[in-house]
Amino acid sequence: MDLAVESYEVTTDFPREEVYGLVSQIRRAAGSVPANIAEGHGRNATGSYVQHLKIAQGSLKELETHFILSSRLGLVSKDRIKAVMSMSEEVGKMLRSLIRSLQEERNGRTT
Repeated sequence: MDLAVESYEVTTDFPREEVYGLVSQIRRAAGSVPANIAEGHGRNATGSYVQHLKIAQGSLKELETHFILSSRLGLVSKDRIKAVMSMSEEVGKMLRSLIRSLQEERNGRTT
């Protein structure tokens, strides 16, 4: 959720002509990450949860791509991008770890 909030805040300074472009894409991808985690968790089935976590990973990569593009276009400072990409990297690590843990648990292996 923190990454989604930060994503919304970063895009508030984007030019108006990007409202239906990068702003919309960034905000949609950012909101999709926690939404997919929540949806998968709410299904009460490990397989479905893992699938939704993988979808969240895809949305996270999409978000990162949009931020890199924004940086290359000069819409956001390098320092701001560095901070948001660091947050994104941390979320990615948590997602990978959770997926691995759930898959091991489902396969009868615990670490």
